[in-house]
Amino acid sequence: MSFQQPLLLLALLAMPAVVAFYLAAERRRRRRERAFAAPALAASAVPRRPGWRRHVPPALGLLALAGLLAALARPQVSVAVPAEQASIVLAMDHSGSMAATDVSPSRLEATVAAGERFLEEVPERVRVGGVVFDHRAEAVQAPTRDREALRAALREKMRPSGGTATGDALATALAMLQARGGQDGRRPPAAVVLLSDGKSTHGRDPLPVAERARELGVPVYTVALGTDAGTLPGGERVPPDVASLRQIAERSGGRAYTAEQAGALRDVYERLGSQVATERRDREVTAVFAGGALAMLAGGSGLSLLWFRRLV
Repeated sequence: MSFQQPLLLLALLAMPAVVAFYLAAERRRRRRERAFAAPALAASAVPRRPGWRRHVPPALGLLALAGLLAALARPQVSVAVPAEQASIVLAMDHSGSMAATDVSPSRLEATVAAGERFLEEVPERVRVGGVVFDHRAEAVQAPTRDREALRAALREKMRPSGGTATGDALATALAMLQARGGQDGRRPPAAVVLLSDGKSTHGRDPLPVAERARELGVPVYTVALGTDAGTLPGGERVPPDVASLRQIAERSGGRAYTAEQAGALRDVYERLGSQVATERRDREVTAVFAGGALAMLAGGSGLSLLWFRRLV
C-alpha cells in the first residue's frame, strides 16, 4: 500500500495526544466519583457500573478518526489488471533433442499441445506471436489476436532437427516486440515465454540478449522441459539444461520453471497465461478508508445510545 499525499499522515501523530486526553478525562471522572460517595458507599450509590462498555464507543471513535486521517492521504493499493495492449512471444525449441520420449508422447508433441493450451488461457485482448528455433531462429507469427494462425504455424514448423540457437530466438522475439509501437511514447507491456530443453549450441550467447530484454522491460519466462533420464531413440542422453534457462530468466527479470511431465507443462503454461497478461496498477482506496471510518463512528454512536442513552 502507498499514499498519494503521504505528508498528511503526519496528522496521525496527534493520536497519542487524543488518547492522553481521554485517559486524563477518565481520571477526572474517577476523582469526581470518589468525591460524590465514599468507597464503602459507592456500591450502593452506583449499583451498576458500565465496566468495559464505557470504553468501547470512544475506542471506535478513535479508530474512526485514524481512518479519516489516513483517508486524507489518499491511500492506494497495487492490483493486477488485464494488460489491454500486452504482447507475448512464444519461443519454442524444436531441436533434435526434443524427440526424446521422457515426456509422453515426446517432448516436442507435449510442447505443441501445451502451447495450444497456453493460447486458450491467454485473454483474447492479448496479442501472441511465435518464434520457433533449432540451430536457427524463425519468426512464424508476429503478435496477433488471431490464435488460429499461430496454432497452424506451430503445427507446421515444429519438427525435431538440428541444434539449439537460444540467443538468436530471444533476439528475434525482442525484435518482434520492439516493432510494436506504443501510445504516448510508451511501449505496451510485453514478455517472452521461452521453452527449451537444451543448452544453446548455435548463434549468439543468450545471456547478453536476456540483459537487453531487462533493459527493454521485457521479462523472459523460461520453461525447462524433460528429465535427467531423457534419451533419444538412438540412446543418447539429453538432460534439460535447467541452470542455463534459470540464468536467462533471472537476468531478464522473469522467472524460471521446470516441467518434467506433460501435465506439469500444461500447469506452467496456465499460470504464465494469466501472469504475463496482467500488469500492476495503483487503485485509490480512499473511499474504503473513509467508509470504514464512518461505519465505526456510526457503530460507536449506536452502542453509546443503546447502553448509555447518549451519543457520546
